[in-house]
Amino acid sequence: MSTTPKILLVKLSSLGDVLHNLPIVWDLRARLPDAQIDWVVEEGYVHLLEPLLSRDSFRGIDRIIPCGLRRWKKNLFKLSSWKEFFSFRETLQSTSYDVLIETQGLLKSAIVCALAKKTSGSVVAGLANATEFSGYEPLARAFYSQSVQVPTLCHAVDRSRWVTCSALDWSLMERGNLPQFYPSEFIAGLPISSVAGLSKPYILFFHSTAREAKRWANEYWVELGKEFSSRGYQVVFPWGSTSEKTVSELLAAQIANAFVPSAFSIEDAFSVIAGAALTVGVDTGLTHLAAVLDKPTVEIYCDSPRWKTEGYWSDRIANVGDIQNPPNIQEVLGASLKLLQQA
Repeated sequence: MSTTPKILLVKLSSLGDVLHNLPIVWDLRARLPDAQIDWVVEEGYVHLLEPLLSRDSFRGIDRIIPCGLRRWKKNLFKLSSWKEFFSFRETLQSTSYDVLIETQGLLKSAIVCALAKKTSGSVVAGLANATEFSGYEPLARAFYSQSVQVPTLCHAVDRSRWVTCSALDWSLMERGNLPQFYPSEFIAGLPISSVAGLSKPYILFFHSTAREAKRWANEYWVELGKEFSSRGYQVVFPWGSTSEKTVSELLAAQIANAFVPSAFSIEDAFSVIAGAALTVGVDTGLTHLAAVLDKPTVEIYCDSPRWKTEGYWSDRIANVGDIQNPPNIQEVLGASLKLLQQA
């Protein structure tokens, strides 16, 4: 293969999945510094990729190609949706790709690969099988030239690396080759949050998650919050929907000086997390963002397997609980205090 291949990464969503796909950009650059690397992603997650855009002093992602599939599906009969789709297709086909790496294993992602323009003899690599507790659509295999078998118990980061190594005929990455996510200069340069009402030192409680079974009990959040409040921390309860805001307000009302901020974007979340003394959260995207930023983070697992997304790349991350085995207060408090003492 050429030392300057044109590579297309296809990982459309969601927040945590996109974050756990970032290390393959670094892996590719380490071995193919002059490759062209483009990435198709849902428009709502573009901000997650922008810190990795290539610039004068850094080579990362050369082009981000936003995709509005979620929005287009909701507005199928609108002319504007079809105009946007054809514009997206035109952008996607403006480059002929040598290697396409699809790490989601879903039909929508595979179709994006099918739409892309390819060189003769190109490789389209995707998942040959599901990993436990992950979404997977077997029909997607029909769009690959190379289906990659991965272990059924495979961390999200490792799974992406398996597919990448297979696509490029590389030896597998060892766990000791710790993943990288964002440039250290970017993390160090994150500005002070502009979200009004935050008062240092503060601790973030990401209690919300899309699946109710993954939530930690409300009474635990309140007990933990009271403990931190008594130690001089402002306890902050972010939210992303009206129902989540209601829960945040309910919890905050029971803790002295707790705070429910206004809604903030993914872009704002970088600074909010960077300024926190600690993030405590369930298995959800914003908790994973804190972990990949290498900020003190306690990840709570209640009804999802810890092996699937736990932060294993830093001693500033504590992973507690497991599927159908939520941690108790003392486990979370002990992990939290240990991280705060390290800071």
